[in-house]
Amino acid sequence: MKHPPSSLGQPTWLDQLAAWLLALLWILPLAYAVWTAFHPGEFSTRFAWNAPLTLDNFRRAWAAAPFARYFLNTTLLVIMILALQLVLSTLAAYAFARYRFRGRDVAFALVLVQLMIMPDILLVENYKTMARLGLVDTLLGIGLPYFASAFAIFLLRQTFLGVPRELDEAARVEGAGPLQTLWRVYVPLARPVYTAFGLVSVSFHWNNFLWPLIITNSTNARPLTVGLQVFSSVDQGVDWSVITAATLMTAAPLLIGFLLFQRQFVQSFMRAGIK
Repeated sequence: MKHPPSSLGQPTWLDQLAAWLLALLWILPLAYAVWTAFHPGEFSTRFAWNAPLTLDNFRRAWAAAPFARYFLNTTLLVIMILALQLVLSTLAAYAFARYRFRGRDVAFALVLVQLMIMPDILLVENYKTMARLGLVDTLLGIGLPYFASAFAIFLLRQTFLGVPRELDEAARVEGAGPLQTLWRVYVPLARPVYTAFGLVSVSFHWNNFLWPLIITNSTNARPLTVGLQVFSSVDQGVDWSVITAATLMTAAPLLIGFLLFQRQFVQSFMRAGIK
């Protein structure tokens, strides 16, 4: 007697329908932004297939704000935060995973507690600290509260715990010190985790808004997300065509990067999750 093949683990038509609906809900705002940005303002609420295409909205958005400065500030900010997060988190995770010292478990528990604290709760205290240090309206003032990432420390510690100690002993026999062992053994094995965390960090700090809005007062350190608020000024009126054009320019680097390297992104997250 033949039995029908098991459908365990196979997506049903209901799962596929739900996935398509979620994808449609996600793509609709982006599709509207693209339509509005590339058409004249009178077509922002009226869809016509013969509507003329234009790049004037992008020219007006670029002229309305110092976007070159905003792009430079955001790029420098994201690179600075990510670089320091990787360095500090790697050293902290290596210490938690391979060294025994008094208070280690308590210190790691405090790191985990940071994951449960909403960043918005610390806005006032962080601002007071930056004011005392004279870092208000600077890129360093924006990035300093994020240099130590509890999320990165947790991910890397769990990854380093899975590295066989025999590799440490082999590296020690070859004459490698602790930092050399970390750089030559642990860091290469944790590359998928670094990639996955790097994607999360870059996307978060590229789109971060509230803290940069509070800590910056001028274009000298203002990132893209804060710079977009100039387009919602009541005095100038709200032009959705220009707003969507500015939004697309802000999100373009992340969108292009995702479209070009989406396979590497998915593989990095899968490998990091498996480990």
